Amino acid sequence: MSFELFGTSVYIVYPALTLGFVGVLALLVLGSIAALVLPAMQPGKWSDLGPRMRSWWVIVLLVGGALFAGWQATAILFALISFLALKEFLTLAPTRKEDRLIVLLAYLSVFINYGLIFAESLFDDSYQIYLVFLPVYGFLIAAAAMAWIGRTDGYLATVGIVHWGTVVCVYNIGYIAFLMRTPDAEAPAGAAGLVFFLLFITQFNDVAQYCWGKAIGRTKITPRVSPNKTWEGAIGGWLTSAVVFYLLAPYFTPLQPVHAAIVGLVVPLTGFFGDITMSAIKRDLGVKDTSRLIPGHGGVLDRLDSLTFAAPVYFHLLAYFAIERF
Repeated sequence: MSFELFGTSVYIVYPALTLGFVGVLALLVLGSIAALVLPAMQPGKWSDLGPRMRSWWVIVLLVGGALFAGWQATAILFALISFLALKEFLTLAPTRKEDRLIVLLAYLSVFINYGLIFAESLFDDSYQIYLVFLPVYGFLIAAAAMAWIGRTDGYLATVGIVHWGTVVCVYNIGYIAFLMRTPDAEAPAGAAGLVFFLLFITQFNDVAQYCWGKAIGRTKITPRVSPNKTWEGAIGGWLTSAVVFYLLAPYFTPLQPVHAAIVGLVVPLTGFFGDITMSAIKRDLGVKDTSRLIPGHGGVLDRLDSLTFAAPVYFHLLAYFAIERF
């Protein structure tokens, strides 16, 4: 979001991005008002709305500030987010003290993964390097290290669990920061607009599902995995998000209308599957939330569960349909 003019950095603030951020703040104000009114009208039904809205204010200001500050600040913020998400996952996952080497390698993957994003300008094929390094070579290194030290007891389970955590918490989330390396000229609102739109649609989809489910939800969709999910909430949130994506896509993405329709249908759907996949993992581990770090939401991984699936899909669809850089 900046360029050099006579040796001085000049920052560009795109109107669509500014209006989008203002719109999000307006939604937060409305949500905060609803958090005061609805619990009084329907005691017990909306009791968690207040803590959720207070957390949303902090999240939006942190992420919005990073996006306006530039790709470096965004990469640092999401590196921290990946670290916290991985820490939550590895704290809950059934690993042992003897597995500390592979756990250490998992934490090291945060620095390597985001280091590749910072080194993007050094390589012409940085996208291909990022694409394969952690899921392929990170796996090979971790698996070989476990074998090298002779950890055969629970070998397969440990390698699988830790690698799954690094891919979901570090590699997949890292696509958000990597998207910020898109040349601003390739998107109507710059690279920050692409990231803002992904975050907005994914979180909007979560909120829309929550609201539709609370309002008219009756039929359970995955009662053994996520008892609060209903068909009415899932379909209502999905279609609402798809329409919003299609209408706003020309202001934030370089997608043609038919491509915007495809991406608008696919991204919220992948976000839903990210949500229920993380719910399945929590059911397997016997926990409700990954932590209590974010009041009203649970942990970092609870808040990012949709993005862990939606971010790489959004990135690859943009790369396939519209962005020449990748």
